[in-house]
Amino acid sequence: MSDDDDEFEEEVSRDEVATGPGEAADPAWLVEAKMPADLRAKYEIYSYRSAATILAESHPTEFQELCEALREFEITKTMIRTAGGNESDIPKLLSAALRPKGWHETIIRGDLLVKLISRVQVGVQKNGKPKTEQRTRTIRREKYLDGHKVDYVKGRVAFDLEWNSKDQTFDRDLYAFSAFAQTGVIDVGVLVTRGGQEMTEFIKSLGQSLTKEGEPEFTKRGVPRMVGAKYGASTTWMGKLLYRMNAGRNGACPVLVIGITPACVVD
Repeated sequence: MSDDDDEFEEEVSRDEVATGPGEAADPAWLVEAKMPADLRAKYEIYSYRSAATILAESHPTEFQELCEALREFEITKTMIRTAGGNESDIPKLLSAALRPKGWHETIIRGDLLVKLISRVQVGVQKNGKPKTEQRTRTIRREKYLDGHKVDYVKGRVAFDLEWNSKDQTFDRDLYAFSAFAQTGVIDVGVLVTRGGQEMTEFIKSLGQSLTKEGEPEFTKRGVPRMVGAKYGASTTWMGKLLYRMNAGRNGACPVLVIGITPACVVD
């Protein structure tokens, strides 16, 4: 990839960042009314399409289990600094809290059955009026929905965590939420990711990154690799998610957006 390509990607990446929720988001007072104060102090929380209300009022069991998991969620500076990608210790923390309670990885698949009902003229009556019959034709589109996956589903609630993937992963998640909602499988989705500017600055302050073995990490040129370089502007963080939420990429699915902040770091 040329330097011009790198500069172009960085420019596009900067344009696709939102500094806060847009007009599509629910008012802040709704989040304050439905989300516990201790979680609002620990995370950035935004609601779209009344997600906070639907989750708290219509699905109290799932709501309480998610709240408990988020309260227990604690990470360390070492976790943030250590290489590991999607298999890092951070996503495993929520898995340990939710899997035993019945939050399962779920894939949706389905065929589309379409009926075309027509009124067809088959002749003429004695009085000269057309004689018609109703005829039905069925079209079946197999695998109309196939492969949309959500990492955690329980009842009619979907939940996912994106700590440090490519930001296009958000499009996949939101499309999956929308597909689940349109088919009546879920009522609401919850998406957790790294928080916004405060969390970004905190990560940059952590200095040099670590290998999986816990040793200081260096680039191929022998230069110390800084933690901030692992968590770039084109990875999954709140600015990239809010940009998509403000643009309505969640479709008709209500989504509660939660950002991990430095308040989750215990050391």
